Amino acid sequence: MRRLIASTFASLDGIMQAPGGPEEDPTSGFTLGGWMFNYGGDESMDISAAGFDGKDRELVLGRRTYQIFEAYWPYQPDDHPIAKTFNAAKKYVASRTLTTLHWNNSTLLRGDVVPAITALKAQPGPNLQIIGSGNLIQTLQAASLIDEYNVWTFPVVLGRGKRLFGETAKPSALRLVRSQVSTTGVVMSTYVPAGDIRPGSFASVGPSEKELARRKKVADGMW
Repeated sequence: MRRLIASTFASLDGIMQAPGGPEEDPTSGFTLGGWMFNYGGDESMDISAAGFDGKDRELVLGRRTYQIFEAYWPYQPDDHPIAKTFNAAKKYVASRTLTTLHWNNSTLLRGDVVPAITALKAQPGPNLQIIGSGNLIQTLQAASLIDEYNVWTFPVVLGRGKRLFGETAKPSALRLVRSQVSTTGVVMSTYVPAGDIRPGSFASVGPSEKELARRKKVADGMW
C-alpha cells in the first residue's frame, strides 16, 4: 500500500491560510496573506527538502489549492524545476463543486473523498502527496489516512485564519523523525503517526524509594 504524505506551511499558532501572497486566499476577511515571504533566502529551505517538489509522487489537492496551482504552474518557464515536476505529475483533485479540470494529468475525485483516497492508497504506484489543502488534510487526518506530515513552522503568530488542525481533528500522537532549522528560524519537521494519546498525571507519581529514605532521615533528625 502506498503512503499518503501531507506537506504544508504553518505559522507558530497553526495557521496555514494564504502563506504565498495576499490574494492567495482572502476568505473570511484574511488580510495577512504572504506571511512566509520574508523567511526565504536560505539554501536549506529548498522546498524539495520537504518533498514539496512532487518528484516521484502523485499529488492530491483540494479544490482551492488546485485552482491556485492551475492558474500559476502551467504558465511558468519549461525549465523551472518545480513547474516541470508539478505539470508532469499525476494529480487527483477532491472537490464537490468542480466539474472539469484544465490542468494536464488531473483527475477529479467525486463524492466522498475518504473511500476515494483509501482506494488510491491500495493501488500500486508512487506515494501520494497532499500540498496545502487544509480542509482536505483535516478530513483525511480524522479518517487516519495520513502516513506522514511535513510541516514547516514559521516564526510568526497570525491569531486568526484557517488552521492546520481544527476542532474536528482526531486526537492522536505523532513521532518526530526529522527536523531542521533554517537561518531565518523556520522549523522544518517531519512527523509520523504514533498511535493514540496516552494521558497521565504527574500528580499521581509518588516519590522514589530514595526520596522516601531521605525524608525519613530528615524526620528522624539525622540531617
